[in-house]
Amino acid sequence: MAELTYRDAVAAGIAQEMARDERVVFLGEDIAAAGGVFKATVGLLDKFGPRRVRDTPISEQAILGAAMGAAMTGLRPIAEIMFSDFLAVCWDIVANEIAKMRYMTDGQVTLPLVIRTANGAGSRFGAQHSQAVENWAMAVPGIKVIAPAFPADVKGLLAAAIRDPDPVLFFEQKSLYSMKGEVPDGEHVEELGKAKVLRSGKDCTIVALAAMVHRSLAAAEVLEKEHGISCTVIDVRSLVPLDTQTILGEVAKTGRLVTVEENPRLCGWGAEIASIVADECFWDLDGPIIRITTPHIPLPAADQLEDNTIPSVERIVREVREKID
Repeated sequence: MAELTYRDAVAAGIAQEMARDERVVFLGEDIAAAGGVFKATVGLLDKFGPRRVRDTPISEQAILGAAMGAAMTGLRPIAEIMFSDFLAVCWDIVANEIAKMRYMTDGQVTLPLVIRTANGAGSRFGAQHSQAVENWAMAVPGIKVIAPAFPADVKGLLAAAIRDPDPVLFFEQKSLYSMKGEVPDGEHVEELGKAKVLRSGKDCTIVALAAMVHRSLAAAEVLEKEHGISCTVIDVRSLVPLDTQTILGEVAKTGRLVTVEENPRLCGWGAEIASIVADECFWDLDGPIIRITTPHIPLPAADQLEDNTIPSVERIVREVREKID
């Protein structure tokens, strides 16, 4: 095991797959000589050269258009969109072209490509650079949607995404880039579509994603030590495919569901999970489903306002106590 930061795990996952398969190429803004705006791709240009690691113009449409064409002709491209907010600029290519190509060609054309992007708040970048937009992608059939919370999962899930025959949107939570964790040495590949139970409890099941996983774990510690409430915590990791089996199994054990999501409340991924749980294990529930979300507002740039908008450890503790005690 090696201790890597979340950002170093990104480079490790890409390097592992580029060394394994010469068809893997990487393109995006400032990803080569500069090592990425978040320094998540440092060293890749030196290892693999400018033919396979390519800086692009500032054009999201050009990046994804080139990646789509490369995938159609036999390569396995990784394309970086610097901030997930900028997917709005090229959403037609993602939602109407990349997502639908296999379907519209009756399987004759596949698109084994990965779109990496920095997602979410916590870094004080303001309303146009801090959105959590994984729910946008979840709503489009034909795209797999991954959002890791730990460095080991970054490397393993990114490797799996690169090997997958279908397009994958890979959301890296930008406030986690400096976080350190143990990452397996050598080849490391996780399975897409598998959630992880990080903590087991008996009173409620907390389901979270990316940065909210860490806050949920911290809240679960406080709830048990100070209030006697024992919580299971699930890291969803993959929204599409969604591991409903794990989620439903844990909710059936505890009788309570709490979702903690960075998305704005309206149409967040937690609403879909709540709907599935209500349909599939209604009679196992001992009380209403609790959704802890960001309000349906643009994110503020001011530090205190941003902190008060995103679900915090204190807010998770308070809302769980109020509704479960």
